[in-house]
Amino acid sequence: MERGCKYRIYPTPEQEVLIQKTFGCVRFVFNHFLSLRKELYETEKKSLSLNEIKAIMTQMKRKQGSEWLADVDSTALQNSLRCLEVAFQNFFRGLKQGAFVGFPRFKSKKNQHRSYVSQKVGGNIKLLSDAVQLPKLGLVKCAVSRPIEGRILSATVSQTPSGKYFVSLCCTDVEIEQFETTGKSLGLDVGIASFAVDSDGNSYANPKYLRRSERKLVRAQRSLSRKTKGSKNREKARIKVARAHERIGNQRKDALHKLSTLLVRENDVICIEDLTVSNMLKNHRLARSIADASWYEFRRLLEYKADWYGRKIIVVDPKNTSRICSVCGQKSDVVNSLSVRRWTCPVCGTEHERDGNAAKNILARGLTKAS
Repeated sequence: MERGCKYRIYPTPEQEVLIQKTFGCVRFVFNHFLSLRKELYETEKKSLSLNEIKAIMTQMKRKQGSEWLADVDSTALQNSLRCLEVAFQNFFRGLKQGAFVGFPRFKSKKNQHRSYVSQKVGGNIKLLSDAVQLPKLGLVKCAVSRPIEGRILSATVSQTPSGKYFVSLCCTDVEIEQFETTGKSLGLDVGIASFAVDSDGNSYANPKYLRRSERKLVRAQRSLSRKTKGSKNREKARIKVARAHERIGNQRKDALHKLSTLLVRENDVICIEDLTVSNMLKNHRLARSIADASWYEFRRLLEYKADWYGRKIIVVDPKNTSRICSVCGQKSDVVNSLSVRRWTCPVCGTEHERDGNAAKNILARGLTKAS
């Protein structure tokens, strides 16, 4: 089992300069060889293998004018080439399978989310009590909130738009203690009024963090728009906007992690809907609320935690889960809009709460699918 641990780091000014230089070198290498492969294919209908590209990059480091590539971590540059190779493989695989996977795109210098990956070679990556050792950087001050488990494979150094630095250590051979078996199965219906309602009738509130912070965010963005481009005041205003978005994202992640862990701990089987969130976001009236709820991220957390702790996630077709009576199975035409929150079955007379009834149908479909 592989597992990642993320820590905040506090580089010195010299280390920060080297980190920024590595970000730039990684971006340059990716863009340079993407352009080279694209031009070679257009002119000669040929391609380059990963080993051929690595050999060319080795020669580039020795050439006058590009010897600065040797100043940064070599494994970070090699990983950038691997990312490019994977991007091309995904693109061509998508063409064969009829799935749309975009052609590899150039990395922009304006992108505020920056990162690079260093592979562990020997003892070049270590976690100490208050620092982390990284290639070329040496010991970097680190807020070690928890010890690592297993064997370190790589380290990802990243910078957020607000200017904070983090390192994520990917570890393998990690033994994860399993949760005790509960024998319970649960159906889960996600929504906007309530974030989720389960088949036991429990409702989990939707915190709507974006809505809560919207006024503060609007003021920060309005202030940013008034600043002169390229000025120091504009950069200060940009950081304020980034910190506002970062706070919203941290609140959302915290709530999603707590709820997903709770559900995985208390249930052996969790049945959820197979929602196509990207299509749902095309509804401009609900797009902001749907994006704020982060249903896709919630599903992702449930799936990998279930894999960790030996639980089972069953994904079912969401069609008509709200319109079918969970008691008699009769489909009702009364539930024809989102405004109808409660309805009565015309056949058996059972009164239903919309989301709770959907959760029961999701559970029934999931158990039928699993059997």
